Amino acid sequence: MTEDSVLRAGLADFAEKSDVSVRYRADDGRYVDTTLPRLPVSEVLSGRPVREFRSWQGRRHYSGWYWASTTGSHVVYESRLELARILLADQDPDVVGIAAQPFLLKGADGDQVRRHVPDLLLTYADGAVTVVDVKAASRVDDPKVVAQFAWTRAVCRRHGFGFEVWSGCDPVQLENVRFLAGYRRAMTVATELIEAVVDAAAEPTAITVLEQQMAAVAPPWVIRPVILHALWRSWLAADLSQALDGGTVVSAAAGGRV
Repeated sequence: MTEDSVLRAGLADFAEKSDVSVRYRADDGRYVDTTLPRLPVSEVLSGRPVREFRSWQGRRHYSGWYWASTTGSHVVYESRLELARILLADQDPDVVGIAAQPFLLKGADGDQVRRHVPDLLLTYADGAVTVVDVKAASRVDDPKVVAQFAWTRAVCRRHGFGFEVWSGCDPVQLENVRFLAGYRRAMTVATELIEAVVDAAAEPTAITVLEQQMAAVAPPWVIRPVILHALWRSWLAADLSQALDGGTVVSAAAGGRV
């Protein structure tokens, strides 16, 4: 059975069945049971991961906590692949909320009952909500994975949520974003210079040239972190499909604001 046919069958089933139940964990640690139409997304975003994770010697997955500039708080990840997707979300200026292991979905799928904890919940400035499952490319064609994701996609579609399966992206872009993440904290840069740097890049300019233009204001080792922070915040734009270096051309982002 193809993923599309599984999805169509799932949608038909949902038309006749009660809402899928949802369990999330509030900020005080309480578990709360509800349904998707009644899900308070803001409480999920400010709450705790619904599933605990533990580390032990010999564990195959690399897990930890990432401080997200979008939320000003830590987001848990259970693998390097999940961390990569969180980095991209954190650098995306349209993303305004990030929650990991946000809730447990439980509901009927034909003759079986599915239980699934998505990896991420993202909210956007335009009000859109997207559920993200991160899965290695080598596993996305597994029939069990296909069926699970088809069910989750159908649940999300029914309730107006987007659904994304993420297996990676261009490695150069990812490494650039990973590098820029080192400059995501405003406290690490001379923020009083950001507006002047962005204004100086009104016309496309190489990073080293921009540093030279700002030499009367501050030395290059002060200006470059400001440039990189502005790139992280998307106040400056650059081609992130190419490796970042001093010759990278940056420009004030269209519609960007400081």
